[in-house]
Amino acid sequence: MTKVKYLGIWMDHSTAYLMGFSENSTERTTIESKFTHHERELSMVKGENRMHNKEQHFQADYYKELGDAIGQYEEVVIFGPTDAKVELFNVLRANRQFDNIKIDVKKSDKMTENQQVAYVRDYFVIH
Repeated sequence: MTKVKYLGIWMDHSTAYLMGFSENSTERTTIESKFTHHERELSMVKGENRMHNKEQHFQADYYKELGDAIGQYEEVVIFGPTDAKVELFNVLRANRQFDNIKIDVKKSDKMTENQQVAYVRDYFVIH
């Protein structure tokens, strides 16, 4: 029998905080989008259309990196203040690789690290 693995992700369009739980261990990692404010300014010099194309490319890479991390878990809750969580969910649902992973999306506000961990623990009732 495989271990049940839980993952909570607090995210916005630029940063994702991943909190993985399995049996008695907890792992916390951060994934950041490569599309920074500096990158946006450099792209804007070459035109707004180019900036949007570059932003979409970086966003796709960001969601792929998150998808790679999600693939090793059985249950995932994605939460945060922006629509990034819904965008990621839609990308994941379009990929059959994630069909056997239970993924839930919840709205939340900005949270401290301790609040994020507590939210995920409460969501999965991990004690």
